Amino acid sequence: MKTTKLFVIAGLLTASLSTITSCKKGDFDSDYRDPSKVTEATIEKQFAGIQYGFIELVVPTYRNYFVTLSPTIHRYVQTIGWANATDHLTPGMAAINDRWERYYKGLAQFKEFEKIYNASPDAEKQLKKVFYLTSKIFFYDLTQQQVDLHGDIPWSEAGLLSTNGGDYTISYPKYDKAADIYTKMLDDLKSISNELSSYTLPSTVTESFRTQDLINSGNVDLWKRYCNSLRLRMLTRVSGNAQFSARATQEINEIINSPTKFPLVSKNDENVQLDIFNNASDVNARGFQDAIESWNNNIAGKVMIDHMLSKADPRLPFMFEPGAGAKGEFIGLDQSLPGATQSAQIAGTPANPSKIAIYNRSTYSRNQNFPGILVTASEVNFLLAEHLLKTGNAASAKTNFENGIKQSIDLQVRLRNVSNNSLVAKPEAPVAADINKYIANIGWGTNNTQLIAMQKWLHFNIIQSVENWSEVRRLNYPVFAFRIESSDFQKTVPVKWNIPQSEVTYNTENYNAVKDQDNVNTKLFWDVN
Repeated sequence: MKTTKLFVIAGLLTASLSTITSCKKGDFDSDYRDPSKVTEATIEKQFAGIQYGFIELVVPTYRNYFVTLSPTIHRYVQTIGWANATDHLTPGMAAINDRWERYYKGLAQFKEFEKIYNASPDAEKQLKKVFYLTSKIFFYDLTQQQVDLHGDIPWSEAGLLSTNGGDYTISYPKYDKAADIYTKMLDDLKSISNELSSYTLPSTVTESFRTQDLINSGNVDLWKRYCNSLRLRMLTRVSGNAQFSARATQEINEIINSPTKFPLVSKNDENVQLDIFNNASDVNARGFQDAIESWNNNIAGKVMIDHMLSKADPRLPFMFEPGAGAKGEFIGLDQSLPGATQSAQIAGTPANPSKIAIYNRSTYSRNQNFPGILVTASEVNFLLAEHLLKTGNAASAKTNFENGIKQSIDLQVRLRNVSNNSLVAKPEAPVAADINKYIANIGWGTNNTQLIAMQKWLHFNIIQSVENWSEVRRLNYPVFAFRIESSDFQKTVPVKWNIPQSEVTYNTENYNAVKDQDNVNTKLFWDVN
């Protein structure tokens, strides 16, 4: 009987004991509570547990990149090249399941944190409120990504198995509508932003907050910037939907017009990212190499390479390296070719090595210090440029656009500088003349929204893949061509992912309420273009 119950619970991924206990790592056993054990928990340690629970969706890890991203999003937005195969646009269930499990592992940690926090004495809650406010910011960032992948998801009632005393019969969660989740998060983030704007961190929790905070090392100013930058991203994401358009315009204007109260990530030193301080620890990017070098998941696509070459993009040698047989020339894989032809080009021969470029191994895959990037100054500037352009301020939009490009170039240099690998010679840092030439080559004045969209795509590349796919869907740019066979089941790029089979099997009643929308060709509420 115990075995049967545990099997059912394990299938209930949105509130499972297996989801919670799978978080355990030796170096972190003392830093956060494992809810499956009866132990004394603290607000501080469970706060670290939330961040660690989501770690595989933040830093470049093997399963996230190899199982989930490379066969799906990286192909949908052609940030990589690949050998065409039958049904290559159909999202595989392994990719979907992995991402789903990892999100709900982190969600379970957040719900346990809420349980611990809410049960604490009022005086302690007030003293340690910074943990609650900032945990929500981080949790909402990862939730926004999950909604943008699936649409309606179990959320408000998910992850409550521990709260419900282990009674799995009442722990099957309903599905919340995607627009409702966005509304709740935007409401909370606005409230958090207002509270943090005048917040002073109590001296008695300063050290514990710094110690447990893996994201911003206890820097409240960075958390303010994270909060407002996340608001800016989400408000922009929903701005085309009639239900949100007026709110988006009003709140974005408030953020822009009150930079002291609502600071944003404005320079690379303020980027929100999980830095790797010790790549021998549990928090590392060691799996990045196998994830994208295995099965040729680091191949450069022709669209990206050709654009960067034609405009003299200074990021090119930092992001990519020429194929072994290319004699220093950057050549991207043409996705219009038959798979057999592409495979031959990728493989090459001992006598004639491949000419196809790959992602720079010393900047990316073999850089064991590659950070988990959440928000960058470039992204913020591109979002601001889009808003200012929409509201008739093209001159200011141009300034933000160009600043975003400069910061994106600088970010690539920074990523290479923190690398512990020197297989590929470090390129010389571009000088102002190189950067200005690139900006001039891009131009400004016509199709400006498309120019912004292109720079977002280049900047996000394989670093912030979910954001990249979301923005390409929202703006319908860049536009990519795909080779489709008559036998392919999915003949267009999906606009979202399916719900995993585990939900169909174990959360059947609640799944049936959203079954009609469980289609990869059904657009999300914000996808109105």
